Formats: sequence, C-alpha cells, structure tokens
Amino acid sequence: MGEGQALLEVAGLTRRFGGLTAVDGLDLRLATGEVLGVIGPNGAGKSTFIGLVAGAIRPSDGTVVLDGRDVSSLGATHRTRLGIGRTHQIPRPFGRMTVLENLVLAGRHAPGRREGMRRTTARCLDILERTGLAEHRSTLGGRLPLLTRKRLELARALALDPRVLLLDEIGAGLVEHEVAELIELIGQLRTDVEGIVVVEHVMDVITSCCDRTAVLDFGRLIAQGPTREVLADETVAAVYLGTAAQRHDAMPRPVVGATARGAGGAVVADRQASTRTALRSEEHTSELQSPMYLVCRLLLEKK
Repeated sequence: MGEGQALLEVAGLTRRFGGLTAVDGLDLRLATGEVLGVIGPNGAGKSTFIGLVAGAIRPSDGTVVLDGRDVSSLGATHRTRLGIGRTHQIPRPFGRMTVLENLVLAGRHAPGRREGMRRTTARCLDILERTGLAEHRSTLGGRLPLLTRKRLELARALALDPRVLLLDEIGAGLVEHEVAELIELIGQLRTDVEGIVVVEHVMDVITSCCDRTAVLDFGRLIAQGPTREVLADETVAAVYLGTAAQRHDAMPRPVVGATARGAGGAVVADRQASTRTALRSEEHTSELQSPMYLVCRLLLEKK
C-alpha cells in the first residue's frame, strides 16, 4: 500500500480500562478500495478496536483519522454522519418491526440525504435485494434465524450510506454454506463502500475477502501484510495454536487491578473497580465469551 493519504488511519490508538490495556498503541491504515482483515485470539482487543473506530468507545491515547480529518473526539453518531458504519457481533433487530421497517428506520437517518419516505423505502428495498433479504421483507425481526439477522444487521449498516464499513465477527455461528453466502456478499460490497474492515475468526472469510490482514494479540499489533503471507507467518500460527508460550511469558500481560501495590483493601477495591470497568467494556463490544470476560466475572463473584 502506498504512503498517500489513507481512507482510514489510526495512530498510537490505545484504550485502558483501569489496569487493563485492551488496545495498546495500535497503528493501522485502510486504503480506498481495500478490504482489511483484523484477526487475533479471543480477548485480543479486536472488538474494542472496532468500538474505538466507530466512536462507541473513547480512546485513552492516539488518533482516529477519516480521510484526513481527525475524528478522535467525536461520538458514534457524528462519525456515522461522516461515513463510518458498523455491524455488531450480536444482531439485535427491533423484534416487533418487519425487516423492511427495521431497514427504513435506519435509512431515514442516512447522513446527507434529503429524501421522502417513498424514496427511502425504494432505496431500502434495493438493499434488501442485494443482501438476499427481499423474501423476508414482511417478516418480524424477532422471528429471523441467525444468518438472516446477520444479513439484516449488514443491511442496516448499508442503509446509512457508509464510506467505511466495519464488520465485527459477522461470520460467527454460521454453518459452511452460510459462510459461502457471506463471502459472496462481502465481495459484492466492494462496489457499495470505499473501504471495509473485517474482524473475524472464520478464516475462510479472511482468506477469501481480505487484501491485507492485521493480527492483534493482547491489544498489540504483531503482524500485518498481504493476507496469505500473514497467515503463513510462524508467529501468527503460534498465537492461534498456542505454541508461543515462551514468547507470551516474556510479554506484558493484562493486569486487573493494582496488584503490584501488595495485599490489602485498596488492592481489592482497585481490582473490583477495574473488573467492573472491563466487564462493561466487554459487554459494549459484545465479547461476552472472551477469556477476559470470564476472568472478570470470576473475580467479581469472589468479592
């Protein structure tokens, strides 16, 4: 990738929750027309990264720049208006509204559009066609199976006319033929948006869709480059297969609370406050099954 102005760039991006550093000094660039994959073990900070870029989480340090404009201080609503759209790991459509109504509600808030309800509805019907949801247009959101809910989550993001689309583990929970359909859909999205970031555990999605891939571990960037080269890297394989115990032992690990101060009430209070903060972060970023979430839950239960 050239050194010209990136469509999206983060520099020194960091987020701390008490004693936990979820994202640690991250530098990444997304070029116009590119699909960038972001992978890493559970708890690596991937969904926190998505929340930082989307504006749902404020950074402790570092910057988020969209097409040359620093948006680090802006909230999620403002960033959406500027063209950053996202999906969530756990789709939550309005259960008593139809698929079309869910989409029109999002479409009415598309930034920069001045259109009537008829035009918005027509635009949303077109999105339903492109995302394979046309036959479900009258189905209530609460009655949709998982794949269809994920498609609706993606369609709602598209209804906002994003320039950059952030896909947060949209392949999770899908069976093989559903993953194949998702891969085809992501490929079609290249003509709809200027750039895509794909956070994913399903490697078929990463290898089939992503031009470049970045790997996070304990919130740090450990590798990035062309996808197949990155996935063939021994360090990346070690992170996923658990064969890097010596390397990990030498790395600073996330610490919950100020345990370095020694035993005592202040330490317990710090630990409880930090674990609650980490839990809130995990819940906001939908990483409810990550090791960090489970550790924090156990610590709170021992209070």
